[in-house]
Amino acid sequence: MGMSVTISAATEQDAEQIFRLQYLCFQSEAALYGNYRIDPLVQTLDSVRAEVAADCVFVARLGEEVVGSVRGSVTPDGAAAIGKLCVHPRLQGHGIGARLLRAAEAALVEQRGATKFRLFTGHRSEGNLRLYRKVGYEAVGTSKGADGVPMIVLEKQAGAYVATA
Repeated sequence: MGMSVTISAATEQDAEQIFRLQYLCFQSEAALYGNYRIDPLVQTLDSVRAEVAADCVFVARLGEEVVGSVRGSVTPDGAAAIGKLCVHPRLQGHGIGARLLRAAEAALVEQRGATKFRLFTGHRSEGNLRLYRKVGYEAVGTSKGADGVPMIVLEKQAGAYVATA
């Protein structure tokens, strides 16, 4: 009998596993853009630790192993910036990413007063775009990442998280 994947708030002890998972998961994004300097690949462990301490960070666990993660923080305009959603390659396509998003969205509204959600994904990242549209996000613009990658900006209103939960 297999174990179930559980979603919970990240703890300080999870930072190293999140760091390693993020590095593994974002290799495919880097290859898609031919750019191995994208933020998730150059972020330091200390920076991940700081995000776990300050932001809404959730992890997906399979037993003791962290197999997914997402982060969110509320910006001065009341929007929740959600980022670095990743799921271990061997477990992608099973709804874990959507579950992580729902957990982050709920916490960002209930604990931090977010009024809407905003996230960015690379313009060639069709799998990501499919997931975000499926859970209610709509493209609202474009931007360029600090690493030079063209990004699509997606948003949804905070009230919409209930409908996708």
